[in-house]
Amino acid sequence: MEIVLSNPVFWSSPIFLLFILGEWLYCKLKGLHHVYSYKDFLVNSFMTTGVLLMEFVFKFGSAAAIFYFSYHLFNLEIDGVRMNFLGYESFGWAWYLWGICIFLDDFSHYWVHRWNHTIRFMWASHIVHHSSEHFNFGTSFRLDWGSKLYKPLFYAWIPAIGFHPEMLLFCYGIEMVYQFFLHTSFCPRLKFFNIVFITPKHHQVHHSKNVEYLDKNHGGIFTIFDKIFGSWRDYDESIEIEYGVTHPPNLNNPFDILTHGYIAIWRDVKSSKNFHQAFMYVFGPPGWSPDGSSLTVKQLQEQLE
Repeated sequence: MEIVLSNPVFWSSPIFLLFILGEWLYCKLKGLHHVYSYKDFLVNSFMTTGVLLMEFVFKFGSAAAIFYFSYHLFNLEIDGVRMNFLGYESFGWAWYLWGICIFLDDFSHYWVHRWNHTIRFMWASHIVHHSSEHFNFGTSFRLDWGSKLYKPLFYAWIPAIGFHPEMLLFCYGIEMVYQFFLHTSFCPRLKFFNIVFITPKHHQVHHSKNVEYLDKNHGGIFTIFDKIFGSWRDYDESIEIEYGVTHPPNLNNPFDILTHGYIAIWRDVKSSKNFHQAFMYVFGPPGWSPDGSSLTVKQLQEQLE
């Protein structure tokens, strides 16, 4: 049975715009001019437009195409992996499967997000989202273009084991909708809710460039994966958060924001003295250097201890 569900991001878009407008008006009335910047918002809008063009015009990195391909590849009529080796064709649409699917979706989000921060060629793309020195609902639209090409690949195992692509696409959309609401500094601590779920306070930590907060809270919806895999850090009222990245690009030039990470990798690779150095400059953690002239996040945080 093929079921086509509407995209949660599509029908949530008017709500996104209302929340951005509401937050902007609140900041204007309260005189909080540091929260929103006209130029910053234009850059965010440019980044979102690029992603929309890739998706709807060029069809690059289409999550739907990847999920359907994976789903059918592992259940071909001849030598279908799921039917012949696992004994089932698909999981179906039972209510509890939706909960499992959103949990597995967030597990995939956690790992691709963590690797976006710890593998340099992936960080060269993801740094776009973190480059803003402002933190507001508009920041959620500062989308990097590169991850559009590879992010769905990290979710392809879910339809491969039998979850219908439409179910995963819906959960994938719910994840993105939830992520939008994390990008605000005006939400208070949510007591018991923040034990299980990522909240805006947790995501403020994630967007901070304070050394003690770097590479923390990669979860999209649930806190459990950060807590299990050692990347959890709670919000600390005593730490004054600074947003952005430690080595910012030209924040008024969207093309520099998009490309500066890749240009830096190319420059370092050309200066490499051997294959190991070249490999580490591409696949090692951001900040890695053979002589300690630049430091990784782990090395910076060890200096604080």
